[in-house]
Amino acid sequence: MNKKLWGGRFEKDTDALVEEFTASIDFDKNLYKEDIMGSMAHARMLAKTGIISKEEAAQIIKGLLEIKAEIENGMFEYTVELEDIHMHIEKRLFEKIGTVAGKLHTARSRNDQVALDMHLYVKEKIDDVVKGIDILMGTLWELSLQHQNTVVPGYTHLQRAQPIFLSDYFKAYYHMLRRDKGRFLKAKENADLMPLGACALAGTTLPIDRVFVKEQLGFSKIYENTIDAVSDRDFIMEFLSASSIIMVHLSRLAEDLILWSTSEFNFIELDDAYSTGSSIMPQKKNPDVLELIRGKTGRVFGNLISVLTMMKGLPLSYNRDMQEDKEPLFDTVDTVLSCLSVLPGLLKTMKIKKENMKKAVEDSFIDATYYAEYLVKKGVPFRHAHEVVGKMVSYCIKKNKKLRDLNVLELKNFSSLFEEDVKDENKGFSIK
Repeated sequence: MNKKLWGGRFEKDTDALVEEFTASIDFDKNLYKEDIMGSMAHARMLAKTGIISKEEAAQIIKGLLEIKAEIENGMFEYTVELEDIHMHIEKRLFEKIGTVAGKLHTARSRNDQVALDMHLYVKEKIDDVVKGIDILMGTLWELSLQHQNTVVPGYTHLQRAQPIFLSDYFKAYYHMLRRDKGRFLKAKENADLMPLGACALAGTTLPIDRVFVKEQLGFSKIYENTIDAVSDRDFIMEFLSASSIIMVHLSRLAEDLILWSTSEFNFIELDDAYSTGSSIMPQKKNPDVLELIRGKTGRVFGNLISVLTMMKGLPLSYNRDMQEDKEPLFDTVDTVLSCLSVLPGLLKTMKIKKENMKKAVEDSFIDATYYAEYLVKKGVPFRHAHEVVGKMVSYCIKKNKKLRDLNVLELKNFSSLFEEDVKDENKGFSIK
């Protein structure tokens, strides 16, 4: 019989298909650092409380460090029979130090062990995401400083609406990312809870010291309820939620730049290093990087929905369904970090076509609101001013003119309140 570390009450080997179906080692091996870190802190605690000797703890820690080196050097063997990263490490520890390895799992369950690993992982990855956000925010801020006098049409309903400074456009995404950063930092705060010591769900009668482990691992708080500790995945859902929202913002930025790079807009040109070509059309220069960011957004949404759906019907406390939280989390981490890493370079190298932006502003009725507000300053109710300027626009369309082309005599045909100063004030809309 193939003896499992948990197999004392079983009389048959696990079916090969069941082993393959239940194994998570293909993806949870990503948690090896967190698992070893948590195990070393647990061993130190067991020694501190006298549950095991200091010598035994030293043996365990030495063996764990050797296993970590084996994994990082590509010398560690994985097999589905050992199910997950926790069992792989424990089995290898037995091979290295013998029966003393069996003492490591004292006052611990795989339930609180895996929960601990996930908390450590999420905290670390949030730090990585926040670094990526900071870099992208810095890039957007630099662009805003470079384009304080560059005017571009602002759009509503994808129609030219009012002139805006390009600096304010970049700042809009800067502020979105600043909110995203706050969401991730809040998610990290909520992930900063130490679950170890909850064991399977009801704690242990052994004299453990959870505060010591908390301090060893850099947590600020300990779960107050052991049932909650092993069944909580809120921190993962919050990370996935924050990830989904930032991907909305990155996707919107990508969509803007995709549109702006088309011949129809022609506001920007992407650098060759951030574009691809066509296999059949030699003239093509495609914004594939931006399109992939836009496409990967749906993937992150799906990961959030997957975990929400998995969790919604689970009774307390731990259930094996929760194994399904890892692949969506790992994939989301990789996706968000890759999108954040590629965008700063794309933004810094793209060519901004100021003259085309200027022409788009001047070849439109984008200054209509200015004329309405001019009349408001003269005491005209806004709704009436709106109607007056609407008629001016209709007149211009028929005469193939722009509002700025109308002289004061023509303007007075629509309202006697128009004076020469309307042209003076309107100079701000004639781009220099």
